[in-house]
Amino acid sequence: MQIIRTDTFKDQYKKLPQPIKEQAKKQLGLLLENPKHPSLRVKKIKGQTEDIFEARVSSGYRFTFKIEGEYYILRKIGTHDILRKP
Repeated sequence: MQIIRTDTFKDQYKKLPQPIKEQAKKQLGLLLENPKHPSLRVKKIKGQTEDIFEARVSSGYRFTFKIEGEYYILRKIGTHDILRKP
């Protein structure tokens, strides 16, 4: 699997505090190595017409993504508020 970052993801990532950026890099590495790793807590977001997933960066931060073929499409990253409109 490979990662593609949307422009929205890139913009949101730039605004994150440095410690969260470092944690996000670690978690994205885990996503590539083992998407079922317990610290990611990956789950499908309910109520969506397409399969969008959320994963944990830290206790207060999440990222959302979808899977297309051999790619993880990273959509958003930020606090829990991003989950209101994934």
